Amino acid sequence: MLEKTSGKPRRTSKTKTRVRVVEDGRVRVRPDTLATEEPMEIRLFAGQKTQTVAVTMRTPGADFELAAGFLYGEGIIESPEDVLKISYCIDSDLDAEQRYNIVNVELRGGREFDLRPLERHFYTTSACGVCGKASLEQLELRGCPVMTAGPEIAAETIYSLPEKLREAQGLFDATGGLHAAALFDKEGELLALREDVGRHNATDKLIGWALLERRLPLTDHIVMVSGRSSFEILQKSLAAGVPVVCAISAPSSLAVDVAREFGMTLVGFLRGGRFNVYAGNERIKS
Repeated sequence: MLEKTSGKPRRTSKTKTRVRVVEDGRVRVRPDTLATEEPMEIRLFAGQKTQTVAVTMRTPGADFELAAGFLYGEGIIESPEDVLKISYCIDSDLDAEQRYNIVNVELRGGREFDLRPLERHFYTTSACGVCGKASLEQLELRGCPVMTAGPEIAAETIYSLPEKLREAQGLFDATGGLHAAALFDKEGELLALREDVGRHNATDKLIGWALLERRLPLTDHIVMVSGRSSFEILQKSLAAGVPVVCAISAPSSLAVDVAREFGMTLVGFLRGGRFNVYAGNERIKS
């Protein structure tokens, strides 16, 4: 059974400050709330082997989900059974702030970790150099399957998602400075939402939650993000088995390529009672 030690973050997701407001030629000072942004290091442990695999700037909160989701999305782990324990670093030579900005992920006995999937960030070929084609090839090499048909989702369900996402963004209400990633079922019921200063982190937290709750694969679900959809958002959703990705803003060209290559449905500009379908329109019932 996966052990999670002291999962509650000791760092807050919100930071208090004071701000000078200039309006109509008048200046006033008032308190303000900012989204906290701090580095988080992810360390992997397998037997006597230790490796730092990532440092990401994130909003504290759901740190263990972030670590698990990142490792899963990058193909370093394949299931929660690969992980023995997730904990904050408690090295005596670190101060308290540093400890809660380092997450240790200990793999189960005998499990080796392969960091080659991370090489996609630097992947080059003599034919194309660093390009989208290489990124798609890496997904194929990892064995990401083409999505099967279904589920069918009513257009009215798609229309309803932005308001549901926005209503659940508690940290955004307080700070105005966070991205969100939300998981819905095919009927449009909100199952989980995570927020972060980084849209990719929010998606990792969401998928990490599903992984640790043993809900993967998410074959009848929708992921919605509050900003644009990029290659990384599609990559992470594909790894989790998500067939439908929706975004408030535009997709990138490579996000569209991934959706079309792997049979995903990709919706963009979902706002104001309209949306664009860039791939997989057969899943949406008018």
